Amino acid sequence: EVQLVESGGGLVQAGGSLRLSCAASGFTFDDYAIGWFRQAPGKEREGVSCISSSDGSTYYADSVKGRFTISSDNAKNTVYLQMNSLKPEDTAVYYCAAAGIEVCTVVAGLYDYWGQGTQVTVSS
Repeated sequence: EVQLVESGGGLVQAGGSLRLSCAASGFTFDDYAIGWFRQAPGKEREGVSCISSSDGSTYYADSVKGRFTISSDNAKNTVYLQMNSLKPEDTAVYYCAAAGIEVCTVVAGLYDYWGQGTQVTVSS
């Protein structure tokens, strides 16, 4: 059974940091790209970042570039999203997802498996 389990969300003040984790199981981790998406109330889902498990290549949305860092521990089948200098507009439910593609992209329709999401709230 494929599972993606996010953790690490919470409430933080603006300027603070959080690290999200996405633990994957049930598929060959090295063959997949892992992406992070977020959705705020009343807004469309936004692709935040992704990483290719095969070669470590990454992508960041302009809105988070320079503040967020994605990394992967293939031995643990876990992807992390380090979020620094958080802003109130980063408030959303954050989801990780897995896509059977070599070069990562944050096109949601390419992702086969999704986690349940973790809430991130940034207070001003």
